[in-house]
Amino acid sequence: MTMTVGVNGIAHIQLTVRNPAAGLPFWEKLCNFLEMNTLIRNDNVVYCIGSRTGILVRGAPSEKRAHVFDQDMAGLHHFCFRARSNADVDRIFAFVRDELNAKIVHGPEDGTRFAPGYYSILFEDPDGIRVEVNHVPGQGHLGSGGRLGPGGRGPATEYGEDGLTG
Repeated sequence: MTMTVGVNGIAHIQLTVRNPAAGLPFWEKLCNFLEMNTLIRNDNVVYCIGSRTGILVRGAPSEKRAHVFDQDMAGLHHFCFRARSNADVDRIFAFVRDELNAKIVHGPEDGTRFAPGYYSILFEDPDGIRVEVNHVPGQGHLGSGGRLGPGGRGPATEYGEDGLTG
């Protein structure tokens, strides 16, 4: 019998951007707002740590900067920061809208079709990399009322705009 291991979250994420002159300041401001401290900053890299994670962003090599990010290609689709409350999601939304002038995919919205109490925003960095911020109260799908919690319906067979189905 194979023993499993529970990890303690994601330590860091590394992203590559086409336009470091626009992308690096965007990410550093966002990370600093999320109470992360800048550990490395130069013309081609910014690395911020804190809030139990790290985000490293580097410029693509000049010969590869013509490639445009496409969330439907193999690789990263988006990633999601976990907020502590709906109010924090709202504050982060105001910051990315007003201070970063991020492209907003959707503002604060109820997403209970995805998990009990799910509340989120979705925006893009200057390269079109999508970033979500959400808050799910309690244990989400693992808690009471969740698909994987006591008495839950178990794994879904599909997901999409209508949430988890099947």
